[in-house]
Amino acid sequence: MKLTIIGAGKMGEAIIAGLHKDYEITVFEKDEKRVYEIKNRYNVQAFVSKESIDIDDKNILLCIKPDTLKQLSKNLKGTAASLMSILAGTPLKELKENIKAKHFVRVMPNLGATFQKSMTTLTGDENFKDTALKICKGFGEVLWLESEKELDIATAVAGSGPAYLALVAEALSDGAVKEGLKREYAQKLTYGLFEGFAPLLKNKHPAIIKDEVMSPAGTTAQGYSALEEGGVRDSFIKAVERAYKRTLGI
Repeated sequence: MKLTIIGAGKMGEAIIAGLHKDYEITVFEKDEKRVYEIKNRYNVQAFVSKESIDIDDKNILLCIKPDTLKQLSKNLKGTAASLMSILAGTPLKELKENIKAKHFVRVMPNLGATFQKSMTTLTGDENFKDTALKICKGFGEVLWLESEKELDIATAVAGSGPAYLALVAEALSDGAVKEGLKREYAQKLTYGLFEGFAPLLKNKHPAIIKDEVMSPAGTTAQGYSALEEGGVRDSFIKAVERAYKRTLGI
């Protein structure tokens, strides 16, 4: 299958990295330096975005910044076979007002796509659902949602989540260094922790995992108490709330 990817920023490149071995990809990017990097790094066709881009009967994956949609739309010629958009907070209605396509799907991946480990959520045209899911499975797990509201909420978790987890990882590593552990050991421990936690979470509810680790008056109970004192749980809940509201422009 042929894919045309417009935009090769961090997320665009992550998707290219996940798909380039299985799809015939053409990339359009306004930054000439990025075009050179993408072309040589992934051995794909890549071109500098100019005044006119032919999208007629092509499968388009739109990976630009949301505030550049209207400007870009002026340069797109023809009617795409499909348009898959990763633009956060940009509803299907707005996409349809700016770009001509037979099928529209909103997609929210995360940077895990680089290693084919994205948790990607999708919603949109049911007639293109199976194809969209197949494409996105190329760079990780997929979940089709029933509404754009659900996708916007999911954006606040799976889309923004790597930044939240990076904060957790950095804090745990810093805590170990503070108590006297070498930085290289602290980072290796944190990496191992995250790698082993994924299969645990896939098979058990978070509360069960916590209860299994936390023994009465033990080390974990003391550490967990400190997290509760710091309002960590409430802060994460509020982080999801604020990120979701941001997708709505609030």
